[in-house]
Amino acid sequence: MPGQIVQKALGVSLAVPLGIATVLRDLVFPPSCAHCHVRTERHGGLCARCWSSLRFIERPYCEVLGTPFAHDPGTGMLSAEAIAHPPVFDRLRSVALHEGIARDLVHDLKYRDRTDLAPMMAAWMARAGTEALADCDVVISVPLHRFRLFGRKFNQSAELGRHVARLAGKRFCPQALLRKKRTAQQVGLTANARALNVRGAFVVPEAMAPEVFGRHVVLVDDVFTTGATVSAATRALKKAGAREVTVLTFARAISGLI
Repeated sequence: MPGQIVQKALGVSLAVPLGIATVLRDLVFPPSCAHCHVRTERHGGLCARCWSSLRFIERPYCEVLGTPFAHDPGTGMLSAEAIAHPPVFDRLRSVALHEGIARDLVHDLKYRDRTDLAPMMAAWMARAGTEALADCDVVISVPLHRFRLFGRKFNQSAELGRHVARLAGKRFCPQALLRKKRTAQQVGLTANARALNVRGAFVVPEAMAPEVFGRHVVLVDDVFTTGATVSAATRALKKAGAREVTVLTFARAISGLI
């Protein structure tokens, strides 16, 4: 923890009151924006400029796909996409559009080892998924294949899922879903190629089946693009008997508003 690091660096006893430790920490590591690093009043947040540039996904939106509507069509309305091509998952909720700062935060967490961003991003995800989290039995993250996990050292979706579950007071069970197939990177693939790439990639281990059967599951991932990955993961969860699956992501790629 930053406070403990500061205490050790300054030769201060770990018995120093928390308030003093916080002051010392802020002297050595001043609070700054998690994106642009300009000075801020507190740790774990964004400056006013970065905050105002985020495009949060708020109602009105499609109750199934979470796609924002340009105009309010009324309570409970579905998008044309959700009607024409119903997803295998029950609903999707995301924090912000996958562009600008939201995209940068996802990339910083995923590729630059900025695990310090996970608590902040998860707090926003917990807000976006409030209703689903209140009703869920377990939080599960989209897993990495063991070879990719070895190379990356951590799973960004599991980092987000762990903090989301803690904030919601729910059980986090990352072992309930495994990626058994070593897939290629999804970046750069077409929608059809993405779907083929992850087909049959996930499985619920037999020993973990009781954690899924009959449960309301919140499935956490960092970003939703075509939906191929979370759809494949949802199929594995529903094959194992999951009653309901809500996908919760930090960012959502949308080509255009309805």
